[in-house]
Amino acid sequence: MRRGDRPRPPRRASLTLGIGAVAFMAAAPAAPGWCAQRAAGTPLSFQVVGDGIPEPLAGARGDAERGRALLVERAAANCLLCHAVADPTMRVAGNVAPSLDGVGRRLSAAQLRLRVADIQRVNPGTAMPGYYRTEGLDRVAAEYRGKPILDARQIEDIVAYLVSLK
Repeated sequence: MRRGDRPRPPRRASLTLGIGAVAFMAAAPAAPGWCAQRAAGTPLSFQVVGDGIPEPLAGARGDAERGRALLVERAAANCLLCHAVADPTMRVAGNVAPSLDGVGRRLSAAQLRLRVADIQRVNPGTAMPGYYRTEGLDRVAAEYRGKPILDARQIEDIVAYLVSLK
């Protein structure tokens, strides 16, 4: 510090930067395992009714145990980076996003499906990625363009687990 300079306060980590980094990681995954594979040209389609997607994606049937495993894993879904769940076996969880406790009581399967598949339709300003969204994304590496983060079965597995959180 030079004479006459005012001392600067210590730098703090910014929550905004952290959320931006999470959104960037979701939009442009760093590893092939982060992105669900699908056949080229296969459209990702679903019908939104009100604030939900009433029909399972691609006719897939969800499994709550597989959904729990996806929720916990730190690769594709990485839900616990931001959300907490009151489960003693899930030791590390985030506090940036709403807790998932009781979400199955508050929201229907259709509402949960839309929030996991394409949350931006419900909350355009959220940092959470749309896990089944492929359009309107920024900074996506060429090899991942047009591919969702999670496939239809994985979305349905997570929905099945979230519905069980009463």
